[in-house]
Amino acid sequence: MTDSTGRRVTANLSLTLDGRYHGAGGPGDFGTFIKYVTTDVARDHMTRMWEGATTAVLGRINAEGFLAFWPSVAEDENADPRDRGYAKWLVDAEKVVFSTTLAEAPWERTRLVNAPAADVVAELKATGEGDILVNSSASVIKALLSADLLDRLYLLIIPEIAGGGRRLFEDGLPASTWTLTHQETGPLGEIAVVYDRAR
Repeated sequence: MTDSTGRRVTANLSLTLDGRYHGAGGPGDFGTFIKYVTTDVARDHMTRMWEGATTAVLGRINAEGFLAFWPSVAEDENADPRDRGYAKWLVDAEKVVFSTTLAEAPWERTRLVNAPAADVVAELKATGEGDILVNSSASVIKALLSADLLDRLYLLIIPEIAGGGRRLFEDGLPASTWTLTHQETGPLGEIAVVYDRAR
């Protein structure tokens, strides 16, 4: 779905072999992912995803977690330059945070929204320029997949089976076809892939 602005809606997420985006311990269980998301392949993948983006879209949980972590990385001269690049981009970018509970925006340049993700993202896509990146927020990504609004998926596949936890691709999504536009395999068996929606 390309409109006159040419903006793409992109999303990134790390997934286990059994399709989970967190472990069996619940939404905060990322122990399985830690050693894979700091490899060179994962960091290069992260750089690739934000370089063309001007708007960051987050769910409330990720927004609060990111706020506790990334601003300090932006100021840390000893941090990996790729991490600092992403952190600075995130701090400076226009941010849209989906929340039904926050009373005020947790960051500067942040707009809180309490509306269907598909409606908000369709509105974003119709104005402005640059990619719209949904940052690891599975609930928003699922809503956009359901509405067939995603143009690109950045996935980091890690070679472990979590055995529990929530899955990104659930039954009931509309059928769609995707084209592999990039792939890279890391030393731990992690695979960074970029899929574009074939329309």
